[in-house]
Amino acid sequence: MGVMNKFMNFLGLQEEEEIIERERSVQPEEPDHEIETSPFEARKNTKGNNIVSIHSQKNVRVILSEPRSYDEAQDIADHLRSRRAVIVNLQRVRTDLALRIVDFLSGTVYALGGNISKLGPNIFLCTPDSVEIQGSITEMMAEDNEYSKMR
Repeated sequence: MGVMNKFMNFLGLQEEEEIIERERSVQPEEPDHEIETSPFEARKNTKGNNIVSIHSQKNVRVILSEPRSYDEAQDIADHLRSRRAVIVNLQRVRTDLALRIVDFLSGTVYALGGNISKLGPNIFLCTPDSVEIQGSITEMMAEDNEYSKMR
């Protein structure tokens, strides 16, 4: 009977939970023996089933991308759909093309419920909804102008 259950499970015709329930119902019940256990061991046995892993993702990746054409924006969007954060460097692309790429990625990030942040001149961080961004980076050029005015 075990081979048949495994075969049906392999084909997807039967779930493993059903197999376990059927096997439990087939096995005869053992007579209850009153064994005294300490409260610590009783608590230990009940808590063993409630262990939850803190790490929800095993491999967290940040993708670095330096697109040379508009066609590569779709590859960046595919990484975002796969729940990977992407740092996009647009310093080697013409200004009009960089604007188009940022517009496309902004729409993608919005559709996925993520965020886009400017890290520096023509460098952006695009994140899916599973990544939270805290803080901000101020423009260095604005700070340099204010610093020179103070002198």
